[in-house]
Amino acid sequence: MSAVQIPIQQPPKIYLVHAGLISVDPIAETFSSDWPEARVAHLLEDSLSVDFNRDGGLTESMIQRFRKIGDYCAYAGADAILFTCSMFGQAIDAVKRDQKIPVLKPNEAVYDAIMKATGRIVLLSTFEPALRSMMAEIEERMAAEGVRPRIDTHVVAGAVDALYGNRPDEHNRLVAEAVAKFADHDLVAFGQVSMTRALELAQKHTRNPIVTTPHSSVKKLKSLIAV
Repeated sequence: MSAVQIPIQQPPKIYLVHAGLISVDPIAETFSSDWPEARVAHLLEDSLSVDFNRDGGLTESMIQRFRKIGDYCAYAGADAILFTCSMFGQAIDAVKRDQKIPVLKPNEAVYDAIMKATGRIVLLSTFEPALRSMMAEIEERMAAEGVRPRIDTHVVAGAVDALYGNRPDEHNRLVAEAVAKFADHDLVAFGQVSMTRALELAQKHTRNPIVTTPHSSVKKLKSLIAV
């Protein structure tokens, strides 16, 4: 999607599509703080994650499900769609091709920051399959843009299990401890929307910027929509 502003209704209606409950609160809180004027609609389809794991990855059937979700959001009056789960990149690309409104992957705006960054970067993830998907997308961006940022990756073991086990404090501690391990890096990128709940604690462990998917996505959406 090119960065062309599109005239929209006032206030704009943004559909947030979730494949898991753990992404809902962090992105909702970010919209409340960063773009309270937006009308936010949440669409939860948590069987997407279940079926992805059962099938061992994306299938053509799942890609078609995403396309139907995109059609629904557009039919319901969305001015933009933001997907919040980071392991469905190819399916979201199909939605992008179908729709005329802005459609964002959860990490698309984080990649923008990574492409522009200098020095050492660490991409943290709480879910290894999503990290593999993200790095494949980053490699595509690097090839297309002719840049080669220095990126390290790290999986925060046990963090996502802590969230699903209703232990958010443990999740936040594990993420913050991971950030501390990379205090010498110039930029820290959080790979999952759900990691944002650990931001305040994590910032105590580094003097360098931490870029999150919700904050960067909201900023990018505002730049894409004429408000």
